Amino acid sequence: MATSISATGFQGGFGTSFKGSWGASIVGEDYAMLIKSVPNHVRVGKPVKLPPMMKNVNEGKGVFAPIVVITRQAIGKKRFNQLRGKAIALHSQVITEFCRSIGADPKQRQGLIRLAKKNGERLGFLA
Repeated sequence: MATSISATGFQGGFGTSFKGSWGASIVGEDYAMLIKSVPNHVRVGKPVKLPPMMKNVNEGKGVFAPIVVITRQAIGKKRFNQLRGKAIALHSQVITEFCRSIGADPKQRQGLIRLAKKNGERLGFLA
């Protein structure tokens, strides 16, 4: 139950068999018309890239999340972010001083700061 399909549409029917060879299935005017209808090049636009979303996966979870949310609503988002930024910077300084006192290298220090961030997310400080 083979059928042939040309550039102009479906020819034959389900009851007909394929006539000719695979190499000579499109010849003559059909081939010329097919070549004219196919563009020489295809333009592909740049993919649309969405800006990264900085969102906490544990938002609203954690022991301290309700306190953080209430505080943010009470003092305002701008002031809250300033206060949180100062607290994070102070905590990073404490971690840095600790690493200096025990002789840890910068890679270990960076690992401790990342661990502190993950723990803060889990506890709800970054809600």
